[in-house]
Amino acid sequence: MTTQQLILSLVLATMVFSVALELKVADFRRVADVPRAVVCGLIPQFVLLPVGTWLATLVLDLPPNVEAAMILVAACPGGSLSNVVTHVGRGNTALSVSISAVAALLALVLTPFNFTWMMATNPATAGWMRALALDASDIWWSLLALLALPMTLGLAVGRRWPRFTERIRKPLGTFSLIALLAFIAAGLYAQRALLNAQILPQLGIVILHNAGGLALGYLCALGFRVCARDRRAIVIEGGMQNSGLALGIIAVQFNADLGMVIIASLWGIWHIVSGLTLAFLWRQQDARLAY
Repeated sequence: MTTQQLILSLVLATMVFSVALELKVADFRRVADVPRAVVCGLIPQFVLLPVGTWLATLVLDLPPNVEAAMILVAACPGGSLSNVVTHVGRGNTALSVSISAVAALLALVLTPFNFTWMMATNPATAGWMRALALDASDIWWSLLALLALPMTLGLAVGRRWPRFTERIRKPLGTFSLIALLAFIAAGLYAQRALLNAQILPQLGIVILHNAGGLALGYLCALGFRVCARDRRAIVIEGGMQNSGLALGIIAVQFNADLGMVIIASLWGIWHIVSGLTLAFLWRQQDARLAY
């Protein structure tokens, strides 16, 4: 793990911990009572977005490495960052955490499966076909270190020391959000040489691709007729993919192909921007309704 990845992992773990301080075990019991909401959150990630991406790459005449990167990102599960964004947007955070945990486990099988069949059945990417060997330890590390451990610790601290929790909850959440935004800014500065007019087409592809994931999450939530808080969680889960996992696979399986790296990196930045934008719009909507 690089220093950059370690710093981001610590920031994400801190954010998940701060979110967990506001949760109760009863929140997860309520989610278990309505499992269809979890199923609804998994369908956009593992069915709708992969199939939609595959159809789009068949229609569009894009370079094979760009199409391969789109397919790979679509095949990856959501990451723990979606839990934080859902919480900021006042969605059902317990549902978001539950979806992320189940998705991380399903990804051991479904990520290689989806990526392989989409690559093999697309004439433009068939020549790029690789046997995807997804390291299970990466998924389990992400699940344990970035989700399960800080979430469990936050729940325990919130239950054992409620007064202490109340004092640190808001400052810690604010610090975590500022740290994440600072990390994004630092990443943009580090990659400033790539941020020129030549990547505008790739950025446009990423924006449309991400918008498709958010829209599919919204439509699926409408179809399942879930409540507004659950719908927010499902929309975010549908549009926030684990681009870090995609970058790791690109480095190992595709020799860090530049075209693929650019798409996955732009995804990693843009899905945070779009997710937080939605979250703040939802907060403003709640404020107007309360007023």
